[in-house]
Amino acid sequence: MTGTDRPGPHEEPDRRDHTDRADHTDGRAPRIPLPRASVEDTGQTLPDPPPAPEPLVLEHRVLKSLLGAWALAACSAEEATAVEEHLGDCGPCAEEALRLRDAVGLLHPEESLDLDPGLRTRVLESCLGRRPPRIPVPEWAVPYDAETARLDALLQDIGDAEWHAPVRLRWFDDEGPVSRKTTVAGVISHLLAVDGMVGLALGLDDPLGPEVRVPRDPSHRTEAYWRASHFPPTRAVRTPWREQTHELIRTVSFAGGGSGRLPVPYGTVPVPGGTGPEQEQAIELPLRDSMVDRAFECWIHAGDIADAVDYPYAPPAPRHLHRMIDLAARLLPGTLAERRRSGLATPPRRLVAAGAPGRSLRLEIEGLGGGEWLIPLDSPAATGSREHEVAHVALDGVEFCRLAAGHVSPEEAAAGQDGDREAIRDVLFAAASLSRM
Repeated sequence: MTGTDRPGPHEEPDRRDHTDRADHTDGRAPRIPLPRASVEDTGQTLPDPPPAPEPLVLEHRVLKSLLGAWALAACSAEEATAVEEHLGDCGPCAEEALRLRDAVGLLHPEESLDLDPGLRTRVLESCLGRRPPRIPVPEWAVPYDAETARLDALLQDIGDAEWHAPVRLRWFDDEGPVSRKTTVAGVISHLLAVDGMVGLALGLDDPLGPEVRVPRDPSHRTEAYWRASHFPPTRAVRTPWREQTHELIRTVSFAGGGSGRLPVPYGTVPVPGGTGPEQEQAIELPLRDSMVDRAFECWIHAGDIADAVDYPYAPPAPRHLHRMIDLAARLLPGTLAERRRSGLATPPRRLVAAGAPGRSLRLEIEGLGGGEWLIPLDSPAATGSREHEVAHVALDGVEFCRLAAGHVSPEEAAAGQDGDREAIRDVLFAAASLSRM
């Protein structure tokens, strides 16, 4: 820089680019246009707005013919304005427009943002139809696979705070309802602990750990897990629960369909009049039924969680719901006999030999997963018979499942009833007694 180019002590240095300065001196426009001044800053009068378009003037018959297009939002802006102005003056056209708009609503029903609960099943069926799995999941384990996947998707959507939302576990004990307050995370801990009984039968590790020694009873295991784990439970419980569900499905798939006869202990119940451990009766379910039972409880508790976080939750697929209802119907005779031994049900009218027909109640399940079952009333070893039918009960499928889950009392169950009232009451109470924590 020469001495003449150096700015004086009171002069600002010229920071413009030499190229820009050359552009100004030779009379050409600058490479970077200067910002335009606003009209409001110049003090000049604002330009008049463009004139509004003239409203359409249409005959009544033309406006009436446009009602259908207006209902479908297929009119131009001018036509829609003309029609709407006309509807304020013409009552018959306004009524016709309302009917057409309602009809359009039926043609285009509102769709939920949630995925169709059957979408996963349809996608899997399509994929498996093209390439069957090398190791298929047994049919009796498919409901558990589907319901745990649905619950896992729900848990994925909820926030951290919602894991501590209050949930009330409900079931039916003897003559009345029972409940226990917990949280969303507490419910998942409960499912983890009880599913662990199936895992133990399959030789898997116990989620409670080797140091915890409790009876194989759902409620005792749940209480033990709550005591031994971080309390209150957090969303961290989702990972071991999810891993255990996957491990159960993998194990039963590798074991094959024949493993369905493997017994799964569910604890013991005392024999009336007896004392001591030797007077207790073991409760067992074959693995094929135990997996359906776990699918049922997963769905019921997923509904409890969905209610707590204000989230819609649909019932299982009809064929899965049918398996759950069928299991409950098959367990009813034994539960009824247990209630009789405890003095909670009327005694049988007559004794029948094993396999012989006795009195029956026809249980008709309507709607999703429906069907008919003949429930023997005199002995769990008896067979149902149409000729000896003394009562008929009709229930919606989801309502029956809510009854079997202890979420609806026998008196409140919306059941169609006909025949022997005592038999109907005993069976409805036995259905509610299927529930547990």
